[in-house]
Amino acid sequence: MKKILTMFIAAGVFFTASSVSAEENGLMNGVKSGILIDENTGMILLEKNVNEKLPPASMTKIGTLLMIMEAIDSGKLKWTDEVQASEEAASMGGSQVYLKEGETMTVEEMVKAISVASANDASVAMAEHLAGSEAALVEQINKKAKSLGLTNTTFKNVTGLPAEGHESTANDMAILAKELLKYKKITEFTGIYEDFLRQDAEEPFWLVNTNKLIRSYKGADGLKTGFTKEAMYCLTATAQKNNMRLISVVFGAETSAERNRITAGMLDYGFTHYQTKTLYEAGQAIAAVKVSKGAPHEVKAVIDQPLSWLSDGKKEANVQKIISIDRDLNAPMIKGTRVGKIILKVDGQEVKELPLLTKDEVKRASWGDLFNRSLLELTDGTK
Repeated sequence: MKKILTMFIAAGVFFTASSVSAEENGLMNGVKSGILIDENTGMILLEKNVNEKLPPASMTKIGTLLMIMEAIDSGKLKWTDEVQASEEAASMGGSQVYLKEGETMTVEEMVKAISVASANDASVAMAEHLAGSEAALVEQINKKAKSLGLTNTTFKNVTGLPAEGHESTANDMAILAKELLKYKKITEFTGIYEDFLRQDAEEPFWLVNTNKLIRSYKGADGLKTGFTKEAMYCLTATAQKNNMRLISVVFGAETSAERNRITAGMLDYGFTHYQTKTLYEAGQAIAAVKVSKGAPHEVKAVIDQPLSWLSDGKKEANVQKIISIDRDLNAPMIKGTRVGKIILKVDGQEVKELPLLTKDEVKRASWGDLFNRSLLELTDGTK
């Protein structure tokens, strides 16, 4: 849709962040590659070998969970849908919840099993239920990865079990995690430290999160561990403090304890050295938009999340906003209709784009209202 109104407005002078190579501070000594990003803007805060292709092990399941969450969001899946385990799913090795062939669990239970216990059997069962086969869901995940610009990621399965050519990078896993975190409900599962499956059984199955930072690091609520002999110890983690959510990724630590220690240090670095700066709060009116034949004739356009960025307090930056309003806006409109967008730029670099949404419903004006409006405009034009 073409735009008829574009406003470029300087928003004052603030401070912004600059990324630091991991070698400068030694925070990632002990891992093959890693990255720390701000979830809101994608800004890189720490990096080491971010484009080195490595086996991601069970961090692969971030892609699996993303496909599940997209299907739920679109209505293709429901949390209460029952999923039956096939012989193939029940035969999976590695981390699992010991599904039996023919056993059924709800989508919610399967997602819990994948998120908390890193269950390979539940991952395959969900792939078969959602796409017809594991291979079909793998194809969907790879297609999604390419649509996100992840050219260094190729998955061969939905579990992360060793397979030739199954690889990703720290950069790609961070972007995939950022995409998954758009679905806020996912952290209700990845943030569970312990729970039970088969609660009506004589012996319920005890789940304990493979991500020990959930218990030991304040604010941590995800996201996915990984381990194979080839991949070594990996972790994509996320934590939230002070209106800031960070995502960290590490590949190839020698031990689980080292993986957790390095990740905690990266998160500490981000939360200590950076602060969130907010230009507009969620729900704040950004512009007044005229709606053809609308009652009212003008409606406020708002954003549904904060428009913010990170500052490290070191470098002055020019922060700018660009507001674009769509043309041919006609009534009626329901509340929340997209009518344009706002782009935030820091030092000329785009860091955030949000849609502008109608704050209220706009009904179609009556013929009498339209006549009076035209008469008023005609009168104003003769003055």
